[in-house]
Parts: sequence; structure tokens; C-alpha cells
Amino acid sequence: MQRLSKRDSFFVGLTLFSMFFGAGNLIFPPFLGAQAGTDTWPAMIGFAMSAIGLPVLGVVAVAQSGGLPVLAGRVSKRFAWLFTLLIYVSIGPGLAIPRTASTSFEMAVSPFWPDAPLWVLCAYSFVFFAVAMLVAFKPEKLTDRLGKALGPILLVLIFVMVAGCFVNAPGGYGVPSRNYTGNVVAQGFVDGYQTMDTIAALNFGIIIALNIQNRGVTDEKSVVRHTIRAGWIAGAVLLVVYSALAHIGAVSGGSFDNYSNGAGVLTNLMSWMYGPAGTALLGLIFVIACLNTCIGLFSCCSEYFSLQWPKIPYRAWVVIFAVISFFVSIAGLNTILAISVPILSAIYPVAIVLIALGLAHRITGKAPLCYPVAVAFTILMSVPGALVQAKLLGGPVAAFFEDLPLYTEGLYWLLPAVLGGVLGALASLLGIGRRRKL
Repeated sequence: MQRLSKRDSFFVGLTLFSMFFGAGNLIFPPFLGAQAGTDTWPAMIGFAMSAIGLPVLGVVAVAQSGGLPVLAGRVSKRFAWLFTLLIYVSIGPGLAIPRTASTSFEMAVSPFWPDAPLWVLCAYSFVFFAVAMLVAFKPEKLTDRLGKALGPILLVLIFVMVAGCFVNAPGGYGVPSRNYTGNVVAQGFVDGYQTMDTIAALNFGIIIALNIQNRGVTDEKSVVRHTIRAGWIAGAVLLVVYSALAHIGAVSGGSFDNYSNGAGVLTNLMSWMYGPAGTALLGLIFVIACLNTCIGLFSCCSEYFSLQWPKIPYRAWVVIFAVISFFVSIAGLNTILAISVPILSAIYPVAIVLIALGLAHRITGKAPLCYPVAVAFTILMSVPGALVQAKLLGGPVAAFFEDLPLYTEGLYWLLPAVLGGVLGALASLLGIGRRRKL
């Protein structure tokens, strides 16, 4: 069986970490710490489950299944095509890619030029996407460029930020506030959605596989095994970094109250510790993190679309996505975040259910209707539920959802999903899905 060296395995895992670790990964753990205060670590348990555990399990499930289209195809071919397309649009030019430019602009430029005119944002986004596009032109080289270069640089800069907090902390943890006054573990779990890593994990495997193959591993089982190993390595690094960011967020939140998001939490702390140099350092961290993720998203989205529509080559898709993302990014960070919340709330439960079914395929594969019925029940709950939570749907529908178990925790779809899986299994046992092969 073909093997990667331990050194290469580590750098492939660090490549996956670099692809995961972008704007949201920097913003949300400190914000969690600032809001949860003395309850930071229980909240981190929930956050780690959804922002680390689910993405790693997503990599495992997709690798074992042979790709997202195969995994989603166990529901139906039409669903597989539509869901896969929706996932790629969400993590691609529709939401995640534009967010990398707008977030890094907010952190690297806005602090030094608060009233910058629109043309500054346009110029920044143009340069940002141009650099990401050039690197993404060779997806098989990402381990050399992200895993061995940009990823380690990012970790060193984050270490400098965290070390300063341990050496010269402004104060201690504050009292829990805002959403973290009830079930903090469940709230942390739901907040982990915002990183978008679970749906990204369903797609990053294709690029990781290319990088493994580029190192001489061509046997399919070996590629799958090393892809899964890369997922566990990335998860371990994410756990360390998230924990450190949550700690400094709790310290910052307990010392300063003038913040509205995770970026403000970090800005307060870095300015207090290092002055203007701290603000510049934080901006550099955001630019590198967002650039890494943007490159990874360009690569996996373009790889998928070039396979679906081969008449348009891979590099042409990279250019297309760069152009679309440029125009979307001009809308600004707040607009993108406002749109992303209901969309993610609708998509994430379906992704979680697919991952769970895929991991248990030795059992669920024997009851083929588990997949379509469980996913159907999940969609029926997650889509209107997301609209209710976003205050876009009210009346009797809102009242119905607000009375559901686990609604306040954002997990109102969980019991219906389990019920759908059980009903699908019973239908299969009765022979309804006997001709359905997965």
C-alpha cells in the first residue's frame, strides 16, 4: 500500500487547515469567548463539536463515499445535483469567497482608513482576488504554497497574538451575556455553523486528493486513507487555535465592552497590548487567513465545475468565480453576513444528516430509504425554520416552530430527521425500497 511520509502527511493536513481557517474561523471563537465569559469552556465544547468535529467527520464521510455527488446521490440523482450545486455556490462566489475579501478589508484597511471611499474597497478586492486566482491556477501545488508557506506563517502570527495575551492580559473573564445565559453548549454548537466548515468539508477532499496524488500516491484506497488522516490533523490544529482564540476573546470581552463582533473583540485586545502595531498585525493575520481560504475555495469550486461542464476549462472557471466574487464583495461585509445566516441555517442541518448517514452507511445502506426520507424531513423543517429564525416568516408558521422542542437551541430539525430515518428504515424493511440500490 502506498504511503506518504509523516512529514508530507503533516503538511497535507496543514494545507487542509489553511483552507478551513478563514475569516469566520478568526471572528467567531473570540466572539464566543467574549459573550460566554466564565462559561467559555462549556460553550467551546459545543462550538468544537460543530466547527471541528462535523468538518472532520465530513471529510471522512465524503472520502469513504467517493465524493459528495456519490454521498448525496444516495438520496436521489436530482437532489445530488441540486444540493451539490447549492453547496458550491454557497461556499463559492455566492457567500464564502466574497466574505474573504470583505472581511480582510475590514480588518486590514478600515482601521487605518475608516471613511475609505468605495473605490478603495474595489481596488483592494481586485488585488486580493487576482493573487488568489494566480495561486489557485495550480491546485495540485497547494501543499507547497499553503501547507508549507502561508499556513505556518499564519500559525506563527497567531502565536504572537496569543502569547501577548498570556504575558500582558488586561483582565480576566467577564460574566456571560447575550445568548450565553441558557444552554451554552447548544448555543456554542449553533454558533459553529457560521464558520461554514462543515459544508466546505464536503468539497475540500477533491483538492486534498489531488495534492496527495501529486506526491506519488495513486492507489485509491491509499488516497482515501491519507485524506482522512489529513482531516484529523487539520482538526487537531483547529482545536488548539480555536481554544486559544476563545481564551483571548474571553479576556478581551471581560475588559472591554465596545465590541459588536469577533473582529472588534480582537481589535480591542491587540490595540491594548501592542498599540497601532497590534492593529497592523491583526490585519495581516486576517489577510493571510482569508487568502488561504479563498485559494482553497477557488480550487475546489473550479475543479467541480470543470468536471460538470468540461467544455469550460478549470482556469476559466477560476477567472469566472473571481469576477463574480469581486462584484459580490463590493456589497460589504455586513450585507454578506446578513444574507448568509438564513442560508446556512437551512443548509447545515441537511449536510449534518448526510454526514451522519454516510458514516453509518454499513447500517443505513441496508435500508436505502433512510437517506431520502431523513433528508426530506430535515428539509421540511430546516428551510421554513431558518426563515422564522431570520424573522422573514411569521404568523402561525412562526408560532408552530417556536413551540417545537430544541427551537431555542437551533436544533428543532434534529428529532424530525431521526424520525425520518426510522420511518425510512421501516419502509425499506417492508420492501418498499427493495429495488433501490445505493
